[in-house]
Amino acid sequence: MNLDFTEEQDMLRNSARQFVSTECTKAKVRELEKSKEGYSPEIWNKMAELGWFGLMIPDQYNGMGMGLLDLVVVFEEVGRNILPSPFLVSAALATPPIVEAGSEALKKEFLPKIAAGELILTMALTEKSAGYTPDCVAMKAEAKGDNFVLNGTKLFVEYATAANYLVVVARTKSGGKPEDGITLFLVDAKTSGIKITPFDTTAADKQCEVVFKDVNVPKKNVIGEVNKGWPVVQSALRKATIAKCAEMVGGMAAIQDMAVAYAKERVQYGQLIGTYQAIQHKLADLYLRTIMSKNILYEAAWMAQEGMDCDWKVSTCKAWCNEAYKLVTEDGVHIHGAIGTTKDHDASLYYRRARAAYSIFGDTEDHREVVAKSMGL
Repeated sequence: MNLDFTEEQDMLRNSARQFVSTECTKAKVRELEKSKEGYSPEIWNKMAELGWFGLMIPDQYNGMGMGLLDLVVVFEEVGRNILPSPFLVSAALATPPIVEAGSEALKKEFLPKIAAGELILTMALTEKSAGYTPDCVAMKAEAKGDNFVLNGTKLFVEYATAANYLVVVARTKSGGKPEDGITLFLVDAKTSGIKITPFDTTAADKQCEVVFKDVNVPKKNVIGEVNKGWPVVQSALRKATIAKCAEMVGGMAAIQDMAVAYAKERVQYGQLIGTYQAIQHKLADLYLRTIMSKNILYEAAWMAQEGMDCDWKVSTCKAWCNEAYKLVTEDGVHIHGAIGTTKDHDASLYYRRARAAYSIFGDTEDHREVVAKSMGL
């Protein structure tokens, strides 16, 4: 395993860092948090010009045909600076099912438009249990003529208000194992019978409730095989979880840099606070948690890219990053003192995102269960 960046990845990282820091200042982040859309269409179009939405789309569909590690490089920089947008849910969660399991007709129709930034997608998966396992999928889809009719409610659908299409996970057959009878549908978000209601959240990340009432979806919009969609969902969750962890690692690195810089300039009791052992040890812990998170992240991404059995490693990564990001942001706020607790300080932006990221794609307890099962427990 060689995790050194290639020359192309170095260029991708530098380009992403410069772009995000230039186009999305912290003032812009705060502006987007308060906006109805929650993202900037102007910045979105510029991201499309960079080819980010097509990173993992094959070149025959106007994508870049790159790998998961390349996507991780970009998402680490997105997390380092904070870039509110549907980028993760569209590129890393909702698009992979079409790439991996969609019919040729769906691929030809949708992938070039996704790569060009003309379409935004998100996945409607979680329900009232907020779980990411097949037994948590209860929403019904019934075959009727040339359509399937969807009825039910999905919760925590990120950026549903901005999405053109929803990848909906529904149950087309009951009985048997929980993973049997699950099917994926590509649904136009403006279809009659769909009602989208956004929530107010800690990170202002545009989580939504989506209610489906007698929503007709053409059978040609089924992604993959009917009743056999859960492995496709698992594959998408694997990629999206890794991308989210990359965002978290980037956020940790940003907090570390901010805290070290502050410790070198803030004077208390006649000397720099960075000379006090208590502060030095906190800063050392920030570094240790950040570098360990990054190492686990890139190993998990490499294993997933190579097609290895890695659900346990991805869960290891998410469980670790959940706790590390939480502690890093807490210590970052403590080092900055009272000013770090204010909404006007940048540390609070990362602190709130750490809290939100903790439960997205599974909290620590969920992923500890996966790791325990991989140990035969």
